[in-house]
Amino acid sequence: MTSARRRSPEPFLWLLFSSGGMLAALLMPALAWRLWLAPGLGLAEPLAFERAAALLSSPLARLGVALVVALALFHWAHRFRFTLYDGLQLSHLWGLIATVCYGGAAIGSAAAAWALLALP
Repeated sequence: MTSARRRSPEPFLWLLFSSGGMLAALLMPALAWRLWLAPGLGLAEPLAFERAAALLSSPLARLGVALVVALALFHWAHRFRFTLYDGLQLSHLWGLIATVCYGGAAIGSAAAAWALLALP
């Protein structure tokens, strides 16, 4: 007789961590250059609100931005969770830390999706 075992969510969380890290590594330098460094150095015009709104007028663009934000937040949550576990030796609080980290990422993702949907 086999007992039913509960599956761990760890593989799914590691998937979110790795995909969020990869997207952050690929997109954040380009965003930082275009939004802050190039305008600050006088190499490009600052991004006007009208242009940003036009870029986010497509539902597919909004979905893409929401996905990038969500994956970046889950990447942060996973990294911060293991920093607290291993770095601060708080592994005895594993349930609370996991709930706060991943819950915060989920709430932040939902807030970003809501904000993107609320755009005109």
